Amino acid sequence: MAILNGSGEDTEIGEITEVLYGIENTIKRGVQFMQNANEHMDLFGDKNGPSIIIEFSDIYKNNYIAAKKRGARIRLITEITEDNLHYCKELIDIVSELRHLDGFIGGIAISETEYMTTISLKRKQLLTQVFYSNAFEVVKQGQYIFDTFWNKAILAEQRIKEIEEGIEPVKTAVLENQDDIYTHFVNTIKQSRERFVCSSIGGMQMVYNNFFNLYKDIVGKQKKGEGNGVKWLTHIDNNKNNIELVKTFLNAGMQIRHIKNLPSMNFSVDSNRIQATIERMDSGNLMDNLLVSNEPSYIKHFMSFFQQLWNNYGIDAEERIKDIEEGMEYDSEVIRHSDRSLERYLDIINSSQSEILFIFPTPKAFIRQLKALDLAIKASNEKKTQVRILTPSNKIVEKYIENLLKEESKNKNFENTTHSFVSLSNNDVKIRYIEKMSHTKATILVADRKESLVMELKDDSKDTFIEAIGFSTYSNSKPAVLSYVAIFENLWKQSELYQEIKDSNENLKMANEKLKLKDKILNEFVHIAAHELRNPIQPILGLSQTAKSLLMQKEKLEVNKDKIFNLLDIILRNAKKLQQLSDDILDLAKIETGSFYLNKETFDLKELLQILIGDLKNQQQNTLCDIKLHPTVEDQQNVQSFLIEADEARISQVVYNLLINALKFANNDCLIQIHIDKKDVGDRKDIIVSIKDTGTGIDPEIYPRLFTKFASKSDKGIGLGLFICKNIIEAHGGTIWAENNGDGKGATFTFSLPVKITKDYHTS
Repeated sequence: MAILNGSGEDTEIGEITEVLYGIENTIKRGVQFMQNANEHMDLFGDKNGPSIIIEFSDIYKNNYIAAKKRGARIRLITEITEDNLHYCKELIDIVSELRHLDGFIGGIAISETEYMTTISLKRKQLLTQVFYSNAFEVVKQGQYIFDTFWNKAILAEQRIKEIEEGIEPVKTAVLENQDDIYTHFVNTIKQSRERFVCSSIGGMQMVYNNFFNLYKDIVGKQKKGEGNGVKWLTHIDNNKNNIELVKTFLNAGMQIRHIKNLPSMNFSVDSNRIQATIERMDSGNLMDNLLVSNEPSYIKHFMSFFQQLWNNYGIDAEERIKDIEEGMEYDSEVIRHSDRSLERYLDIINSSQSEILFIFPTPKAFIRQLKALDLAIKASNEKKTQVRILTPSNKIVEKYIENLLKEESKNKNFENTTHSFVSLSNNDVKIRYIEKMSHTKATILVADRKESLVMELKDDSKDTFIEAIGFSTYSNSKPAVLSYVAIFENLWKQSELYQEIKDSNENLKMANEKLKLKDKILNEFVHIAAHELRNPIQPILGLSQTAKSLLMQKEKLEVNKDKIFNLLDIILRNAKKLQQLSDDILDLAKIETGSFYLNKETFDLKELLQILIGDLKNQQQNTLCDIKLHPTVEDQQNVQSFLIEADEARISQVVYNLLINALKFANNDCLIQIHIDKKDVGDRKDIIVSIKDTGTGIDPEIYPRLFTKFASKSDKGIGLGLFICKNIIEAHGGTIWAENNGDGKGATFTFSLPVKITKDYHTS
């Protein structure tokens, strides 16, 4: 290594690495460097570099031109600014290619064999200190550094256009310093004439704490006819402080809408840029990470996403607050994060006043939630809250309950924990054992018969609540909450039946089998309630609120009329679906309990079939399926009638169900044929009705259990229709059966009925 301090002469031959001081030495080495470059010369200089190259043309500019004439390619990176713009324009014609890159200092020069660098460039001043090396590894490293910057730099022509036309460079970055985030927000909001925000209440609190006056300035611009003001989407709950915060923003002239399910990302967008964070911002503090971008495609995406949420799911904040304050509000929320589910779970227990109901699907679910149970017992002791718990048992569960009873009931008699249910001494906490639920994997909490929280069990092998729980559904809708209360009460009564059977010890094996069957039926009902009842209820609730909001916009009522009718059609369709589902479940309950009775009367079955066919054709105006009734020749001549003694409404239900099934599985241009005839069966006459279709036929997997409960492979219905039809026909003393057609097209469903019922039939 050689260090030159004045003479500028090399002290060693071969590889040289040196630091040079003084203008004379630096110029001499620099000129030698430029004259030695034959293949390429890559230059990297800060915003002061262009002025040095142009102002000292004899030293730099002329040597660049000479190098290009020798065939050397010259690439130059600098920071192009308004101050050095005229120098950069001249440089474009001197070097092979010029590019722009922000925010660096000093300079680097690399040729095929040499490397030079300086830590400081001063405007229009020659260099006073440089580092030089022709060592292979140094040159190689310098070339790598340059190439890295070169790939990040943008074309000079693009940067010059941005400066001359006032265009902001397209940039996407993640800010991780709160000072930078604060400064970015201030600068962005000051320049904005509109702000579209989708955030939690915590995000609104953050803006109130830091930028509220800037947001009010945007509203002021809107009042002057400049921009679109502020629109905000958030979730408004019944927290008084949150409601007051929303009112503050409303009073400042901002438009706010309530949305039931907020996106997982908080974001804001205007016509120039977006900001987004995945932080929950519950505390109202400034976030630690913020994605910012002025990329047009990002702005378009977030703007479109916001408008979709605003138009399709947003509910006017004033209307939402009014409902809450008048006690008419309801809230249903899908909670995706298990830590939030835990917070909501404990909050509901802490705020309960009169009653807490728990249903645990597994013993481990009970054990994982001992903290929640301790809170419930505390509420029982302090507020006399009634606590009832249903849980499957194992040795660990029984041991915990035994210890709990010892604490609460020292020196007092209490029930043995091996029984189906136990009670604490104060009678405010009761625990009963149920069978482990095989179909329904959810912990259910109901508080004061006003709130419910259903927590899906994701992985029962995990030891902690947060690891084990998946999605949760919160609701304070009265119908939804009372549905879970009904489920709890049914299970609670079932546990009493367990106790009675164990105490009586009579027909124990048969009774246990019956209980398992009832448990299976009840679990199936819970499964249906959790999936089928929710499907029509959610659109009815959501679209009713949307229609209500549209109806309140009196000045746009005529414009919104068609949209309101469409919403009402959907609501009506789902209501009918809910009614049908309710009727089927009610019939199922009557069948299961043996309370299914007939209202017998005499009527003409052929006339009933004709009426049902006409009604169905009117309802199915758009179907391509033809329905034809084929009576016997005698009947066509009006010689023979088809009078029958039966329950007309129930027979109508059977025929209608079979026709709907035929239409459901029909193909285009299908044909449904109904045949009716009489047949002697022993000493009685039966009427035979066959319904033949040309559809897809009966699935071989379903065929063996076709008339049993929940036999379905379709996504339409829950598989109760044919089960109910079978019980109706058999209650009349008849028979029903089905088979695929011999030609491979469709199936035929047939039922027989005695012309006169000779005894009172009912299901058992």
